[in-house]
Amino acid sequence: MVVDGVRTPFVKAYTSFAELTAVDLSRIATSELVARVGIDTEEIDEVIMGTVLPSPHAPNLAREVVLSADLPRKIPGYTLGRACASSAQSVIAAAEGILKGEYDVVIAGGAESMSNVPVPYSKNVVDSLMALSKAKSFPARMKALSGLNIESLIPTPPSIAEYSTGKTMGQHCEIMARKNNISRDAQDELALASHKNAAKAREEGKTQEEVMTVYPSPKYSPVTEDSFVRADTTKEQLGELKPVFDKTYGTLSAGNSSGLTDGAAVVLLMRESKAKELGLKPLAAVTHWSTVALDPEDQLLLGPALCIPQVLDSAEIKLEDVDLIDIHEAFAAQVLSVIHALESEDFAKDYLDQDEIVGKVDREKLNVNGGSIALGHPFGATGARMVIGMSRELQRRGVDRALLALCAAGGMGTALLLERI
Repeated sequence: MVVDGVRTPFVKAYTSFAELTAVDLSRIATSELVARVGIDTEEIDEVIMGTVLPSPHAPNLAREVVLSADLPRKIPGYTLGRACASSAQSVIAAAEGILKGEYDVVIAGGAESMSNVPVPYSKNVVDSLMALSKAKSFPARMKALSGLNIESLIPTPPSIAEYSTGKTMGQHCEIMARKNNISRDAQDELALASHKNAAKAREEGKTQEEVMTVYPSPKYSPVTEDSFVRADTTKEQLGELKPVFDKTYGTLSAGNSSGLTDGAAVVLLMRESKAKELGLKPLAAVTHWSTVALDPEDQLLLGPALCIPQVLDSAEIKLEDVDLIDIHEAFAAQVLSVIHALESEDFAKDYLDQDEIVGKVDREKLNVNGGSIALGHPFGATGARMVIGMSRELQRRGVDRALLALCAAGGMGTALLLERI
């Protein structure tokens, strides 16, 4: 059961949160969650966190959260990685543990600090520095340094690219856009809807229910809102932006793609009987989930179109039975490709071995409070952000089901179903 959740504002990398690590962001969000709920921390059985680019100095983010957020040190913690679905997977792992009887209370979530990603040096530099550290004499030290040059000393920032294909996600998504006949106009239309819906949710006070205020440092002002949301953006402005990944023929721009973002999100999950014992009313239940994978060379980010049908089949419902649909917006073209697949007879036959389409996606149900294009995308935190937002939205609207789906690197997709309590 999802009892509550809190997230930091999601802000553009290298801005207000530049001095905060993923551990800092996770600690801040976790401390706020515990304070808001008022739970006795002795009740917490486990902390599970997701992250994509962990710091080599704090690789087990979850355990560092326990040690830095004034939680009892007896609480274990583990960190997992499923690319952009990492924190969704941490929520699923918590639900699985609760179902198995392993846990009663779990904090699950994720974080990413793109401002502080580890920047690797070449193996030549590493080998030379290791040899230097072992050298016992001046000649040996000089020999260790002899292989270094100015070019080798320049660090190589990590690329958001597929190890198996060598292409970036944006390049893969350009291929998907062409294959599925996704126009630039349609992409900009979806991006505009993301901003408009996010701005409306902010104006109505919805966002403030889940977003806490962060005080980064004396150098920066307090941060209360997501920094990417543009209430005043227009289709014309989006259309003027140049393609980023294929500058000659491409359709993906900075405006219809998610940006590099810092942020954290955490969710408190409990066994239903435990929530009743503690006098807490859950928001939603995590009832069904699925993760799939496909060949990255085909359509890298099409995973949600494969795991959504599995969740629907498991729950014995149709797509039209779902009240809210939340699809992670890595790129507008990726979301539109997923929708195209769900509504395609050819996809149903070729990928699902069935004659009927999965279903029509009602755009009025889709990403009703904005998505990652408008809100930002801290890789390890987005899934938890979606769980928090949709759990609350189910309660606001008094509807029954929310279907969440995320694409992930490596050709993976994760989906889960939330049901209102």
